[in-house]
Amino acid sequence: MSHYFTDNRNLEVNRKEIPFRFLGVYYTFITDNGVFSKSEVDFGTWVLLKTICKENLGTRMLDLGCGYGVVGVVCKKVFDHLSVLSVDVNPRATELAMLNAEKNQVDIEVKVSNCYETVEGKFTSIVTNPPIRAGKTVIYEMFEKAKEFLEDKGCLWVVIRKQQGAPSAKKKIEEIFGNCEIVEKEKGYYILKAVKKD
Repeated sequence: MSHYFTDNRNLEVNRKEIPFRFLGVYYTFITDNGVFSKSEVDFGTWVLLKTICKENLGTRMLDLGCGYGVVGVVCKKVFDHLSVLSVDVNPRATELAMLNAEKNQVDIEVKVSNCYETVEGKFTSIVTNPPIRAGKTVIYEMFEKAKEFLEDKGCLWVVIRKQQGAPSAKKKIEEIFGNCEIVEKEKGYYILKAVKKD
């Protein structure tokens, strides 16, 4: 079984366009086989966007595990001043994220990266809808290293379902950052926020 969080370029190509409406703006995203939530923008991402787009994300955001680019594209559209880097381990996903940035007329940087492997510099916000099926080791590494890549007072934002480990994720993030709050809960999805305090 080839997962969406691996290099699966050998899968048959089956691109299609899906519509997405957010804050009165219409977006079109190109998706394909082998990427997460290829038929529609998943509910967790929608709850995450709804929450973070009311916040101050600062000046530089990392969309970690970007998939076909929804979070990075929408945040750049909402916050024009925001510099966005979208990364994913899956080259098919990053190729789509680049196409989707172009299609929705936003300027973001997109890179293939296994977690933070090719990421440089520090960010005011790191946002992730983590690949649950990749397992706790991968996800917890995403949380642990986030602290290194955040500026002082920078925030980590995570969406995770209750039954997929939100309470234990909250506990883990609290251990790393010394804080973690549940900012939003909707239909079993939790939006977690941690602030880096040096």
